[in-house]
Amino acid sequence: MEKVRLHDKTFKKFIPYEKLETAIDRVADKINSDFEGCEDIPVLLCVLNGSIMFTAELMKRLRFNCQIVSTKLTSYVGTETTGEVKQTLGLTADITGRRVIVVEDIVDSGNTIVALKKILAEKGAKEARMCTLLLKPEAYKKDVVLDYVAMEIPNDFIVGFGLDYDEIGRNLKDIYILDTEAE
Repeated sequence: MEKVRLHDKTFKKFIPYEKLETAIDRVADKINSDFEGCEDIPVLLCVLNGSIMFTAELMKRLRFNCQIVSTKLTSYVGTETTGEVKQTLGLTADITGRRVIVVEDIVDSGNTIVALKKILAEKGAKEARMCTLLLKPEAYKKDVVLDYVAMEIPNDFIVGFGLDYDEIGRNLKDIYILDTEAE
């Protein structure tokens, strides 16, 4: 599909699945290198719902034992961020004294990453590394270091591969960008 209609908006294909796979391979290689031979069992923190697909693809590529834990934070309504991050589901396991790899779908304003860093420190994580499939460098102005970035993209609204527009479009295999010419 080159274009999709979600609610009242049309989106056009932006990043094909094959490019996503290549980017995920690169990130997994770097994580594997950093965690090679680890004796502890690091935690992969899947930030619901957006990072489900990325987390699943990443996990298949990791060559060390890890535990998956989830949390859910929200800050978007429609195509706009509210600027306020709310935790709607707490951590699904104790992470005290554990090394955590946060797996995010996208980092734009960085508000969610900052909130997660604080939550993980409060919950006693030994270390927190940040991993994102997509980064919007034009929008990201926070001080939290992003340890693993699969791809950088422009500051445009996108859907697919876990990302949604008002809760639909997550199931799309490719990533789509808002088609402003169709509006």
